[in-house]
Amino acid sequence: MRRLKVLAVDDHRLMLDAIRAVLDREEDIFLVAEADAGDKVVPLVGQTGPDVVLLDVRMPGMDGLAVLEQLRERYPSVAVVMLSAIDDPALVRGALERGAAAFVLKHVDPRDLAAAVRQVVMGAIFRPLDLVASAGGASDDAGLSKRERSILEALESGASNAAIAEELFLAEQTVKFHLTNIYRKLGVSSRTEAVRRAYERGILERPLSYVA
Repeated sequence: MRRLKVLAVDDHRLMLDAIRAVLDREEDIFLVAEADAGDKVVPLVGQTGPDVVLLDVRMPGMDGLAVLEQLRERYPSVAVVMLSAIDDPALVRGALERGAAAFVLKHVDPRDLAAAVRQVVMGAIFRPLDLVASAGGASDDAGLSKRERSILEALESGASNAAIAEELFLAEQTVKFHLTNIYRKLGVSSRTEAVRRAYERGILERPLSYVA
């Protein structure tokens, strides 16, 4: 199996060391280079040819979103995973709209970071982590995007977050983020309530055996 090449970018040495410690345990992933500033990234990509760039959002000088735009223009085949300690839906959407393959919070389970690397490489073909929405950005059903609809349908079957992530080629953290959006848009606070509200609004087809 070909080893996946990763470039890690963060202005904090401790974070770079943590990423290296996580990825060094993976036989199919190789950390080819590290950068501590945004202006170093594009030249390093040209020199090392990574499959995936793990890119911090907040950095002094050129921030991660500016670097992301350069990478999408110069190296569109390289998948970019944004890293942030900030759980801000607007920031996540902004990064995904600019072409990021995924957005991972820094407090993620270390095992999910390696999974995200593998999944976004698959996404170069399947593009599973893109913001997929109908014209106008969302469906008419409570403003849910197509990705959120697919996760809601998986909830209907009682699948766990891990099972949904595996089925849809997503990082588990990404599933959790989408679930937060689904709950907010439907005005609910749990999986059961989300499915029930989806039946009530006709977003999901009510099964014959369903009793409200």
